[in-house]
Amino acid sequence: MIKLDKRLGMIAGLVRKGSRLADIGTDHAYLAAYLVENEICCRAIAADINVGPLKNAEETIRACGLETKIKTVLSDGLLSLEENCADDIVLAGMGGELIASILSQVQWIKNKNIRIIAQPMTHSEDLRLFLTDNGFKIEKEAACQDSRHCYCAIVASFCGEKKGYSPSYMYYGELPKNKDESSKLFLINQLKRLEIKRCALEKAQKNQEASEMKTIVEEIKKELNK
Repeated sequence: MIKLDKRLGMIAGLVRKGSRLADIGTDHAYLAAYLVENEICCRAIAADINVGPLKNAEETIRACGLETKIKTVLSDGLLSLEENCADDIVLAGMGGELIASILSQVQWIKNKNIRIIAQPMTHSEDLRLFLTDNGFKIEKEAACQDSRHCYCAIVASFCGEKKGYSPSYMYYGELPKNKDESSKLFLINQLKRLEIKRCALEKAQKNQEASEMKTIVEEIKKELNK
């Protein structure tokens, strides 16, 4: 039986039961194998841009006896995947900018029946900005702490509407609604990062940008204190 670490376990908990999964950047295919093995997903695609990780994925799939239920695909992001191949698409372990770039590759993800489950390792604000600017609704978010690291995951689906959000929303998203310690810790870490950036902007005498960053920091603090 596959056992997941806290980060992958958080992602697995966001996948819909009975869905068809596409795991982009699958690496060892642990997530796909776990979800199919535990009958959360009926079948899955494990995709990766590199041959090495895909071979690792194939070994995991064979070891679990899931060759008939999990298909491996060598793919640059979503480019080699067929339209309507999955209901839930996971993009985990990459930077927010890269995830946004991958999502921009194809138009078929703009489908109200498809859910995006993204776990950005850095710059989650860039991913939220892409989603909200391109007609996706962020449905919910989650966070977890594993060792010294704190991770967030974003669940979104296409709604076709571009709604206006404040610049600060891109940094906190739906996390304040959770009221749990992991979400709070993630936002505290965000504040620390943004404070460092604000100080650097002030030192560089970029006063307008520093002022905007200060406003974002203050709004995140308000969300944390609600």
